[in-house]
Amino acid sequence: MNRQPWLLRNALLAAIYAALTLGLAPFSYGPIQVRLSECLTLLAFCSRRWIPGLTIGCFLANVGSPFGLPDMVLGTLATFLGIWPMHRLKSPLLASLCPVLSNGVVIGAELDFLAQLPPDLSLGAAMAYIGAGEFLSVTVLGNILLKMVLKNETCRRILVE
Repeated sequence: MNRQPWLLRNALLAAIYAALTLGLAPFSYGPIQVRLSECLTLLAFCSRRWIPGLTIGCFLANVGSPFGLPDMVLGTLATFLGIWPMHRLKSPLLASLCPVLSNGVVIGAELDFLAQLPPDLSLGAAMAYIGAGEFLSVTVLGNILLKMVLKNETCRRILVE
């Protein structure tokens, strides 16, 4: 792919990710969250070329996080760790579990440390809640959307390259 369209497409992807996260902010942050923008992470399964746009989009979205700089760093790292191996996997279902695991562990631990969680909410429960939200967004919604989008020849050509 020519460099200019690749940069433009990644910038657009970053903006869409950030806008979805910030626009749905009550659901995007906190110990129980379903970040709908995370369904876009399956684009990294289609091609590793989408990793920069997804990573930058997550960083921009985390600028609006109530946890500030730690979430900008750790949240972005969690998403990056989840999307980096995706393009190497054979199945979108298996690929969708990567961000479920990375975000569940990293963000669950971050929230356990930074947030004033209720005493009955343990580290394991925080990780499970974050992982469950990721599962809904990436594994369920993401796989449904990916299947629909890849049926379109034009979309498939743009995304898979």
